[in-house]
Amino acid sequence: MARVRIKLNSIEIAAINSVIEMIKGITDRAGVAVRGPIPLPTKRFKVTTRKSPCGDGTATFDRFEMRVHRRIIDIPAEDRILHPIMKLQIPRSVQIKIEMKD
Repeated sequence: MARVRIKLNSIEIAAINSVIEMIKGITDRAGVAVRGPIPLPTKRFKVTTRKSPCGDGTATFDRFEMRVHRRIIDIPAEDRILHPIMKLQIPRSVQIKIEMKD
C-alpha cells in the first residue's frame, strides 16, 4: 500500500509539536494507524562574533546558536486523510514537505 511521508522542519519546537498534534487528531478520527513522529537529529548552527564594533580591544565574543528541529510522520495514502491535512493552518515558522512513498 502506498504511504505518504510528511517531513516537518522548524526552529520553534512548540510550533512543530502543535502541527503534529493536529495531524494525529485527523488520523485518529479516521481510525488509521500512523507511524511517528520520528525525531531526526537537531541541526545546530553556531555563529561566533566579536563584541567590539571596531574589532579591536579585548578578546570577548558573542556566541549565537540556531536549532532546527525535524520530524517525520508516515501515514497511508488515502483521500479522506490527505484532504484535511492539506487544509491545515500551519504556522509560518514550520516548513512542511509531503511526498509519496511505495
